[in-house]
This record gives sequence, C-alpha cells and structure tokens, in this order.
Amino acid sequence: MGPDPRQQVCYTLYSTSNLITQAYRSLLVPLNLTYPQFVVMMVLWQKDGVSVSHLAAAIGLSKPTMTPMLKRLELQNYITREYDQEDERQKRISLTEKGRKLVVKGSDAAKQALCATGLDDEEVEQIILLCQKIKNNLK
Repeated sequence: MGPDPRQQVCYTLYSTSNLITQAYRSLLVPLNLTYPQFVVMMVLWQKDGVSVSHLAAAIGLSKPTMTPMLKRLELQNYITREYDQEDERQKRISLTEKGRKLVVKGSDAAKQALCATGLDDEEVEQIILLCQKIKNNLK
C-alpha cells in the first residue's frame, strides 16, 4: 500500500545508524561513555577549547540538549566548562588531561567499530561523501 521502508533512504540511514550505535555501545563501556558523549569527545579531540554553540553545531544537537551531556562528562573529569573570558554569555568546553589521554582508547574503539562494518577504505570514503551530500542538500 504505502512506501516500502526498505526502499527508503531515510529508513536505511536510520536503521543503519541504530546498528552502528549498538556496535559502539560495548566498545564504549570501558571508556564510561555513551555514543553521544563519544561524539562530543571526538569533536574536542579535533579542536579543544570550543564554545557550547560550536559543539552543538558540529554535532547537530541543540544547546539545551548538550547541557546534561556536558555535565556528565565534567563529572567524569573528561572536560571542563568555563565561562569565555571574551563573552561571558558563552561557556568554553576544554578537555582535561584525563580527557586528552582517552583519545587512544577512543581511536581504538572507532577502528574496531569501523572494522565491524566490513567496509573497505574506498567504500568508507564513498558513504561519507554521500551522507555529506545529503546533509548539505537538506540544510
């Protein structure tokens, strides 16, 4: 009758994303991170000392959604949240030493999750480019 979900890009991306997140779950337990927290850490490992606004935009979440996640990361001593000296309305998120050291285990978890997909390097590049094209067209 209606559209077949197996023939819909949205369903394929959604169901695949859920499976990838599940694959990460067991890999992130030793790091004491959820997948969304891991995404925050990946952004910070690339660029430390950013505003909450920058993080929210990079991840695609709202600032209010970020707050409880950042509080939990701060309680684990992975990050600090401090008011920006140039703009006191903004908070800067910075990695602690413990958060910086976590990059090695985080990189290993990402490699293991990627290996579990069975994709080769060329396929990884293709799927990333296609997903970026979708995101750019939908913005």
